[in-house]
Amino acid sequence: METSTTLVILGASGDLTARLLLPALGQLLTLETNRRVRLIGAGTEDWSDDDLRQVVQTSFATSDAGTATERVAVEYRQTDITKADDLGNLLKGLEGQVAIYFAVPPSIASAACEVLTPEMIPAGAMLALEKPFGTDEASARALNERVAVLVPEHQVFRVDHFLGKSTTLNLLGARFANRLLEPLWSAESIESVAIVYDEKLGLEGRAGYYDNAGAFIDMIQSHLLQVMAVLAMEQPATLGQEDFREATSAVLRATTIWDEDAASASRRARYTAGSVDGVDKPSYVDEPGVDAERGTETLAEATFEVRNGRWAGVPFTLRSGKALSDPAREIVVTFRAVRHVPVGLTGSADGAILRFSLGPDKISLEMNLNGAADPFVLERATLSADLGAGDLLAYAEVLSGILDADPMLSVRGDAAEQCWRIVQPVRDAWSRGEVPLEEYAAGSSGPADWAVRR
Repeated sequence: METSTTLVILGASGDLTARLLLPALGQLLTLETNRRVRLIGAGTEDWSDDDLRQVVQTSFATSDAGTATERVAVEYRQTDITKADDLGNLLKGLEGQVAIYFAVPPSIASAACEVLTPEMIPAGAMLALEKPFGTDEASARALNERVAVLVPEHQVFRVDHFLGKSTTLNLLGARFANRLLEPLWSAESIESVAIVYDEKLGLEGRAGYYDNAGAFIDMIQSHLLQVMAVLAMEQPATLGQEDFREATSAVLRATTIWDEDAASASRRARYTAGSVDGVDKPSYVDEPGVDAERGTETLAEATFEVRNGRWAGVPFTLRSGKALSDPAREIVVTFRAVRHVPVGLTGSADGAILRFSLGPDKISLEMNLNGAADPFVLERATLSADLGAGDLLAYAEVLSGILDADPMLSVRGDAAEQCWRIVQPVRDAWSRGEVPLEEYAAGSSGPADWAVRR
């Protein structure tokens, strides 16, 4: 049976639309051949339907989805979405399954929500809003209250594309479908957890957003806390949106900075001039659009605790940085060592380490085995399995949920507020100068004395 959806993209002429949304839409349509989409693009540029159609064709080609263009009806409407009349005219008369995607900066999205009224929005329409959702807990709460006036919570999709990554979802199968792991998934057996997402990329022209956010807000607040919540959640009764999102939200409500000391539980640094893969990078402060006085970090790390019966006492260290050599992208679960090793066995008996690599997707288990040369000397061995890249791009997973009106892979309103609450002590400590802003050369592994706390 063929399904048809109207996708309204506010900000259709922007980079997010061309680089991420449209390639993902093309891939989704290539795999789901029974789906058709009416695409209405809105923006302030003086474009025609043909201009947007050309962008669609170019973007679809990047995901090998050129043949899917025949199942997209493209329209473009010049619109100022911060004006009530413009927005009302754009949405007027839309029927059936409708999704409205705010592919615009958070300030513009907030302004558009202020002029929207429930009467403008087609019945049952999904509202998709990009993160960051607000700029602190108070602003996130205010935006939630405004959106709640417009549509019910189950019609709001707060986008976090990390929740669409196949590796994040692979956590569910590994943990909940294996008796080998599920009984051990707690502080009784797990010593520490690290979630690391480093990049070789530098600023890449994103100063307008990044210099106000930094690595801590851009990645840890916006994404890695959500990954942590999936890893640490109690088993939900179902993977329906109500059960799944309540389980992850419960983790965030229990999360606080480690030892209630943001100064000792966090670190920050900024890259200086260097070279990444033979390409020279200027110092961050010399990048176009950067205000050096802001003291924006490009590498951030913080350790948290989930204070509940399952996880109390286990450090969860989250880290992300830019312009790093050989960047780590992984979830590392370190198990406690066994209580006793029989006399006669020598060598390391450190706890096993379970790793989920975040692209290429792989799972590996490092454990102690008898040595090949001498069976009484323990050696470390690694068992691994490639999980593949997944059928869909992260944004294709996101779009699939939006077009099907299923918010399971979105961030619930209270969870968005909790993420700001969790990180605020770190922001405060940094603003007071209690945590030094260290430096590292672009293309290095970070400051000389840094090691990921695992």
